[in-house]
Amino acid sequence: TAIRLNAEANDVGIKFLGSDCIGADAGWDVVLAGDVFYDKSFAERLMPWFATLKARGADIIVGDPGRSYMPQAGLEPLAVYEVAVTRALEDALVKRTTVWRFA
Repeated sequence: TAIRLNAEANDVGIKFLGSDCIGADAGWDVVLAGDVFYDKSFAERLMPWFATLKARGADIIVGDPGRSYMPQAGLEPLAVYEVAVTRALEDALVKRTTVWRFA
């Protein structure tokens, strides 16, 4: 994955959890989430958890292509990417995606 390749290139250790960890706190320094604001109820589950982790000092980094339920406040953009996508899956040939940090 892109996260694994980036971690290797920067000599950073990462651990992937293949389970639902929403609501848990294992003392992570950074939480990475990708394209998670596609559903209202899921976004409503995530936001309090992200706020709790942020309050204790974790960095919350989210990649989002502009989904409907992305919060409109409390985020700062870190980077913007234009990604080629398949027309069969998306409504355009290029999708603009932003990486955000919870501020």
